[in-house]
Amino acid sequence: MDKLEITGGIPLEGEVAISGAKNAALPILAATLLADGPVTLANVPHLNDVTTTVKLLRRMGVEITFNDGKTIEVDPRNASHFVAPYELVKTMRASILVLGPLVGRFGHAEVSLPGGCAIGSRPVNIHVGGLRAMGADISIENGYIRARTKRLRGARLVLETTTVTGTENLMMAAACARGESVIENAAREPEVVDLADCLAAMGARIEGAGTDTIHVQGTDRLGGAEHHVMPDRIETGTYLVAGAITGGRVTAKKTRPEHLDAVLQKLEEAGARIELGENSVTLDMGGRRPRAVDIRTAPYPAFPTDMQAQFCALNAVADGVSAITETIFENRFQHALEMQRMGANLRVEGNTVICHGVDALAGAPVMATDLRASASLVLAGAAARGTTIIDRIYHIDRGYECIEEKLAQLGAAIRRLAS
Repeated sequence: MDKLEITGGIPLEGEVAISGAKNAALPILAATLLADGPVTLANVPHLNDVTTTVKLLRRMGVEITFNDGKTIEVDPRNASHFVAPYELVKTMRASILVLGPLVGRFGHAEVSLPGGCAIGSRPVNIHVGGLRAMGADISIENGYIRARTKRLRGARLVLETTTVTGTENLMMAAACARGESVIENAAREPEVVDLADCLAAMGARIEGAGTDTIHVQGTDRLGGAEHHVMPDRIETGTYLVAGAITGGRVTAKKTRPEHLDAVLQKLEEAGARIELGENSVTLDMGGRRPRAVDIRTAPYPAFPTDMQAQFCALNAVADGVSAITETIFENRFQHALEMQRMGANLRVEGNTVICHGVDALAGAPVMATDLRASASLVLAGAAARGTTIIDRIYHIDRGYECIEEKLAQLGAAIRRLAS
């Protein structure tokens, strides 16, 4: 099992190009199942979760061609096996996203209950309840969701809680349903908008994506299309925090600053100077120690849960005391225990971690427990005195493309240790 070794204390400086968004690419790959022709996707990141999704689609009979490092052509016309088996989906909760497209287009799906990061329960009841409201006959047995229908019909779907994958699954299913569907309490994340844009390029009729009410007028067919996957806002935020935690100056290129308002506001509170370009963000700490900032996660456009762990690392070395409250997942402070091994003064109280900033962390062997926790440990290692060894980094390969190469471009002393 590979590890990352990072020797900290170096202010990171330079430019880093942001990859395509994992959380946009995965639902868009699932959406290609709805098309009756090839779909060309550009800016697809090379990540383990993308590789798993490609394997899953190929298992269903979908033909996938990699034209270059970032562009793939997906041809679903020969799809004939509508099962998502446990051995493929056990490592990735986003596998649930094939459920809506399979039921919507083919009227049949058997999808294993998904796995993924151990950051808390993410129940599928909203996905299942929405599809049932649209006329699907669904049972859950032996660890599989089994769904059948002749054709889905439009319905008013009021989501019990705001859920990104639930919104996306039901939006995809509704695109091929008979009549209009209205999704209320819908997620507003940019990745939902990117999926809607791709579906619109395929011929779907969707209004309201990016708001809490989405209208989908079902259509008989969706065709092939071309789509460019949006840049990854969480990767952008992670590299900006890398600059802040080391007192450096980092420019994130090929990104969308408008997707990062809540994160950039907190970085400015921490003492960073932020400069916005049309497709870039520059953070400059000027060698200063960051100030502690309070964080409370909430659905977009508020502060994202996927940036909470990175700011925990920032607060660990910041000047002052801070509180980070997690409202999305109930088990997402496992990184705090690992940072304590590096000398962080962190105390977990329910869904809040209290951070007393220390002058410096000390390098130590630590273990990644989930995707964003692994990123936070890399950031902590970049700021620490001495060398940090991060184990179980397969988590980070699920969501960060070439993280050691990109950090090395910024001056970090980092390398991958092969197992």
